[in-house]
Amino acid sequence: MHDNFDSNTITSLRSGKNKLNPFLPYHFLHEQEPGLLGGIESVNTIFLTGRECVFKCLMCDLWKNTLDELSPPGAIVKQIDYALERLPKADVIKLYNNGNFFDTKTIPADEYPAIANRLNDYSRIIVENHPQLCNQSCIEFSKLLKGKLEIAIGLETIHPGVLPRLNKQITPNDFKKAVLFLRNHDIDVRAFVLLNPPYLTDAAESILWTHKTIQFAFDCGVARCAIIPVRPGNGAIDVLWRNNYYTPPSLAMLEKVFENGLSLHQGQVFVDTWDIEFLSKCDLCFKSRKERMENMNLSQQIAPAIQCTCITNYE
Repeated sequence: MHDNFDSNTITSLRSGKNKLNPFLPYHFLHEQEPGLLGGIESVNTIFLTGRECVFKCLMCDLWKNTLDELSPPGAIVKQIDYALERLPKADVIKLYNNGNFFDTKTIPADEYPAIANRLNDYSRIIVENHPQLCNQSCIEFSKLLKGKLEIAIGLETIHPGVLPRLNKQITPNDFKKAVLFLRNHDIDVRAFVLLNPPYLTDAAESILWTHKTIQFAFDCGVARCAIIPVRPGNGAIDVLWRNNYYTPPSLAMLEKVFENGLSLHQGQVFVDTWDIEFLSKCDLCFKSRKERMENMNLSQQIAPAIQCTCITNYE
């Protein structure tokens, strides 16, 4: 069982979903990111409530905030309106739907014009999508926008023994082809890269393969890489953890892969600092180390390390 988690097995191990209103985004926030051309850009991020992703990835926990059924007609547009009425003005907007923006069974193509019309004030529009769904729909939506489209794609890892077991249903070459297709149509790409995916439990090896994956993504033509530490709590990962096929990464590991990625100087590198308390075993230094990484996200420069007696060998 631990070598072959198919979609049915993965979903059978889940707990319940959060109860959501299909006409309201389940979350939205205002944040900052460095601009691709320099400076700091303000970013509005809307987490849309929509149908669950058709791909049941082994490590994913985003399904907790999704619907089992199709969104009612016009619901996505109403969610965007609701959030924009409550968010300040910003340079950039992210529309994340815990799945694939260009899955037309999640966001109907006939709603693209109304969605695009709401985004006229933004210079950059970022959505997430699976490599298999990077197609003509991306181009059509891009043409409706006044701003520049950027698509975030989960590459996860290029480890040959791990990626096929994540139920992601892609190969590194699939990712490469998707990036090439998008870049040929003047659409920017960012990649999501995992730290400590299941089946990669040695700290040094996990750091190495995260770095290799970031390097591969940049070589393919992405502009940005976001490093995401794999969390327990989705059911399948917890089973793997109990059977020694997964181990949570440490805060020091996240710091190391971040520094390694920035040292490449090939594109922007971020770390996802949301809900990373589980990475730390020390209350004394966690806040300072988290703030350091958040500052590095903005500056894209390696800051002096925080010193603490707890920090030894990726602990």
